[in-house]
Amino acid sequence: MKPLELVVCSGKGGTGKTSVVASFAALAGKLVLADCDVDAADLHLVLEPDVKRRERFIAGHVAVVDPTLCNGCQVCEDVCRFDAIRLQADGAAAVDPVNCEGCGVCVHFCPRGAIEFPDRDCGEWFVSETRCGPMIHARLGTGAENSGKLVNLVREKARDAAEQRELDLVLVDGPPGIGCPVISAISGADLLLVVAEPTVSGRHDMERLIALAKHFRLPAAVCVNKSDLDRETAEGIAAWCGEQQVPVLGEIPYDIAVTKAQLDGVSVVEHGASPAAEALQNLWRATEKALRETTRRG
Repeated sequence: MKPLELVVCSGKGGTGKTSVVASFAALAGKLVLADCDVDAADLHLVLEPDVKRRERFIAGHVAVVDPTLCNGCQVCEDVCRFDAIRLQADGAAAVDPVNCEGCGVCVHFCPRGAIEFPDRDCGEWFVSETRCGPMIHARLGTGAENSGKLVNLVREKARDAAEQRELDLVLVDGPPGIGCPVISAISGADLLLVVAEPTVSGRHDMERLIALAKHFRLPAAVCVNKSDLDRETAEGIAAWCGEQQVPVLGEIPYDIAVTKAQLDGVSVVEHGASPAAEALQNLWRATEKALRETTRRG
């Protein structure tokens, strides 16, 4: 049977989505974890994965000049729109791999065939074991592109792992925002849970993410983290969600226990009894119910 897929996202960074995912992982039981925040992955800091397999992530190409063939004609420098090629003191051209977009124009126009176009090494992806179950995660290289492609790869490997082990849930820690990595993380999911915080920017970014989910016709729900920091804004989020027919599945109060759990390297619900831990347990029950109901309707 195809595993269900729950994606936890946020319209901005720092709302607490990874803390929510870690607690859900501890509560859920049979599941596969996928950390799709490949630009700044941090779920491993809580779940301490034991890496069983690591693979290079190859995506796109980067130009490389052979100085023995280059005669310094400057054609490549002239045609490069990204200022990635400059003549050096020795008269040969050199490529800045950070600025190179892998378009291949310089390769095409070089009159001496002095530019090679090898595959670009953009990072790594991992298959690991955690105390909560298997985990697929990745690390994008510094300045590397194709984060959306890497996110898609992580989700694909997580679904494969769930099917192979006959686990019925893939829990995804999604990237923040509404860009390409987010679209790769949420497309085709069974439910998107948006973690929002009660601030003006938090509400604005939540609304953008909900609009993205509606554009792709994805079921979405909301939880409000640190909800007691600004009750008026939290109530405004709940009212807006009601108007948009987006369920609010729970609220998590500000709780110093969350910080202590992070310092101890465990999820909030594993750390011990606290108002936040109780709220997360209630949120998981509501989310699990919404996930099953969404699947039945589909």
